[in-house]
Amino acid sequence: MHLNIGKSTFLKELNLLQGVVEKKSTIPILSNLLIEARDGGLWIKGTDLDVSITTWCPAEVRKEGSVCIQAKKLFEIVRALPESEIELKRADNEQQVSLVCERSKFKMPATATDNFPVIPDFQGDFTTIQSDLLRTFINRTIFAITNEESRYSLNGAKFEITDQSVRMVATDGHRLSFIEKKGKFGDLKLDVLIPKKTLAELSKLSADSEDSFEFGHDENHLFFKVGKRVLTSRTLSGQFPNYELVLPKDNVNSVGIESARVASAIRRVSLMADERSHAIKFDLGENQINITSQAAEQGEAVEHLPVEYSGPEISVGFNAQYLLDFFGVVQEGDVRFEFKDGNSQAQLRPANEADFDFRYIIMPMRL
Repeated sequence: MHLNIGKSTFLKELNLLQGVVEKKSTIPILSNLLIEARDGGLWIKGTDLDVSITTWCPAEVRKEGSVCIQAKKLFEIVRALPESEIELKRADNEQQVSLVCERSKFKMPATATDNFPVIPDFQGDFTTIQSDLLRTFINRTIFAITNEESRYSLNGAKFEITDQSVRMVATDGHRLSFIEKKGKFGDLKLDVLIPKKTLAELSKLSADSEDSFEFGHDENHLFFKVGKRVLTSRTLSGQFPNYELVLPKDNVNSVGIESARVASAIRRVSLMADERSHAIKFDLGENQINITSQAAEQGEAVEHLPVEYSGPEISVGFNAQYLLDFFGVVQEGDVRFEFKDGNSQAQLRPANEADFDFRYIIMPMRL
């Protein structure tokens, strides 16, 4: 194998692949990248067996060949090199790869490619999904996915495509994030659970390209293609909760407020909240919301926010961090808090958003 490649082009693809490569795997080959010099360029593959990325970058291929190289060290070396052309070379019988860039020269161990996992390939027809749509869906649900690995079916987001809409839902049992866009998306019908790690890598891919994604799936895998890059992911198995039972039907007490103002108030009050529970209290009354926190070792805090409200008085406790997660993705404009009472789940949604139906349901806390 022998090739020349530009530093910035190479580094961009290596950076993208760092997220899927296992850093501390019990299977050593998974900490490596498979690089293949062929077809007038360099193909690079990385996988953790659940999520894989295959990418390509232009290169001057002098001799075709393939090799596995330690992913993290290769990335660190290329990142530190000057902005110039890189020469990668491995003789047929050598157990190392040489890397030369101007006055710098490195030699890295070369691993045989025989043990590198086979990454599934999609043979069917792809369906087009807009990058900005996918990015919006991921940003507004990924934060609500549980971090508890034991709750397997909640370790990802439910992604549904029907003949009327596309929607994504995520929950950790304490809060639920739901987003839907009406419209027909080809003839594709879909109901799958996408792992959290896959969503995080998709978000990076969509941020790096304004092109539409091509999407395909088989019985156990999802395929997302943009340009020369393909992300392959296993789907999660298990039964996702019936989220439609959680969506409030009778939260008739509603109040609107400017999102930046209430988020700032929550952030200040949460400074005095209990460090484990992050509990704050909302007291909704005549044209006012009082937000308070109190902890024995911390002290207490209170904020008074004027609002237009004339319904019944409601007192409810919330996890402040759960609220701030919502305001982190709804950064401007008005939002609506919708309540039934102080013991039922509350619903938050942007007040004036025509493109999407975005709802955030949060369970109350006992204070």
